[in-house]
Amino acid sequence: MNWAENGVDASGAPVGGEDPAEPVTNPWGRTRDTGAQLRTKRPERDYPVPGPLDEHGPARIVALCNQKGGVGKTTTTINLGAAIAEFGRRVLLVDFDPQGALSVGLGRLDPRELDLTVYNLLMQRDVAVEDVLLKTDIDGLDLIPSNIDLSAAEVQLVGEVAREQMLGRALRPVIDDYDVVLIDCQPSLGLLTVNALTAADGVIVPLECEFFALRGVALLMDTIQKVQERLNERLVIDGFLGTMYDPRTLHAREVLSTIVEGFGDKVYGTVINRTVRFPDATVAGEPITRFDSSSAGARAYRELAKEVLARWPLSGRGA
Repeated sequence: MNWAENGVDASGAPVGGEDPAEPVTNPWGRTRDTGAQLRTKRPERDYPVPGPLDEHGPARIVALCNQKGGVGKTTTTINLGAAIAEFGRRVLLVDFDPQGALSVGLGRLDPRELDLTVYNLLMQRDVAVEDVLLKTDIDGLDLIPSNIDLSAAEVQLVGEVAREQMLGRALRPVIDDYDVVLIDCQPSLGLLTVNALTAADGVIVPLECEFFALRGVALLMDTIQKVQERLNERLVIDGFLGTMYDPRTLHAREVLSTIVEGFGDKVYGTVINRTVRFPDATVAGEPITRFDSSSAGARAYRELAKEVLARWPLSGRGA
């Protein structure tokens, strides 16, 4: 771990004007001293590079979910998906947010001009998943796009039989074609998010390292538990991901420490730092791993991809 890239200078003191004599908290929630002792307290988190697969599928479906907006769900869906694809996995990204940010951020698509989206896949029986799939410029990475039409599905699905299972049934024909399916959920806990959780094998919860990002976690956990009990027994929480982390601030370190104390080993060791390169990559319509392959953000998402794949059960579903 290069602490210099994470708010610590060569002497081990935090960058940003804070008192170097005061113990600070590292991104893994452990109190550490400054100075020479830092070198003996670096956490071990070297995950192996995933090996090639003899065959592809069936996919592990993962919902990226948090009812708070602006916590990095879409950024993580794009960049984690691209990083996993770099390791030879076939990845399908599902834009399940009526704002269509994933569709814009991955290919500079104009959602208003799309003839077929995930809305049509859900609501029209004559539309197959193959009709909606779009290839991206990234090898092994495909997209099911979305636009504002999807907001109507929240109301229209209310009268449908087994309405919580619509997305799962729609994706079923292509599960064997992919190793990983990542669903970018909208920032709410409504029927669309319940659909994503019902279809998923696991949940990744991006958490901005800021106090207000923690306030809704209890409600999210309650929703996940209800889905587990009533709709999808196989659903598990894969992990909590610290995003938009600024290691120069005591507040960010305290929030991340609180996340680790609350969720323990469920918190990914990889932390995504705040950087201007992410919005730059979004404007370019490319994942950070392609837009600026050598940047700290690209390296972080590659490390996250290795950690995510290493943590998944070796059951042939995305592993």
